Amino acid sequence: MDLPPTGHDPIMVPEIIDWLRPAPGKVIVDCTLGRGGHSSAIAPLLQPGGTLIGLDYDPRNLEYAGERLKGLGLGASGLGEENVPSSPQAPSPEPQAPLPFRLFHANFAEIEDALEAAGIEQVDGILADLGISTNQLFEETYGLSFTNNVPLDMRLDPRQSLSARTIINAWPEQKIADLLYQLADERFSRRIARKIVEVRRGSPINTTEHLADLVRSCIPPSRVRDRSVAIDPATRTFLALRMAVNGEMDNLDQLLAVSPKLLRPGGRIAILTFHSTEDRRVKQAFRSAEQTGQLKVLTSRPLTPSESEISANPRSRSAKLRVAEKFGLGA
Repeated sequence: MDLPPTGHDPIMVPEIIDWLRPAPGKVIVDCTLGRGGHSSAIAPLLQPGGTLIGLDYDPRNLEYAGERLKGLGLGASGLGEENVPSSPQAPSPEPQAPLPFRLFHANFAEIEDALEAAGIEQVDGILADLGISTNQLFEETYGLSFTNNVPLDMRLDPRQSLSARTIINAWPEQKIADLLYQLADERFSRRIARKIVEVRRGSPINTTEHLADLVRSCIPPSRVRDRSVAIDPATRTFLALRMAVNGEMDNLDQLLAVSPKLLRPGGRIAILTFHSTEDRRVKQAFRSAEQTGQLKVLTSRPLTPSESEISANPRSRSAKLRVAEKFGLGA
């Protein structure tokens, strides 16, 4: 897999444009700005008079996306690395004209704080892409991939204290097993957790290669040869660790809980997921919001990438897009 020129190829861009319906004067939040792929397609469609609000907890990607958006020639913009206030502040005076975009170093669970800092109460669209950027897999500093032997880390936000190394070398066996099973549906979670604890008694597990080899040794050869196992046996363990380190499920739950009140009537929320744990969460939250009269589910089944997109970008093959709309008359 080669690294794209921008560091990441955005997934299902045409579908997201169709369902979010960006138009002049609207305000849309890209909760997972990444390398700015989706936002680069959305932001120009909001002009004149509209605003794109971008959030990302990786300051390196945030800076890159900010430069990319500036390159679109949209005019004056907000600073590329604004911080969400840690405590309530008096609202800033309204600008004379809406800024084309405002970017915040923030997790998508902090969407309310970011909108408050921007002086915006409700928006016309919310987008969240729950995948990670390709550049994050390639760059050794993140410690996400077992393709290269690098230190275990997996923190996407340098403000975080918890790392994958801490989980592997300090957490109790049962807690590790629960993490692997609950977050990544790893059926051999108990066996893997037991092996981790056994090995770390001799010496710490500090590298991605060490952990990946350990996990592979726990998977029965018959399962590895099974056609239904199309991924490296270590993939689920690494996925679960990344999700735990970055608090991804708790953050998703927070986003799903607050989004309905942040949307204007007729506003839409679109969420891209990449594995069953995330998709179930989104599906259940949308259904619950529909039952309580907050949202209307627009996608009875998740949308998936076209065959041509999967051919061009194999990483898109597991993507699922769900969309819901706030009840009421849209703009």
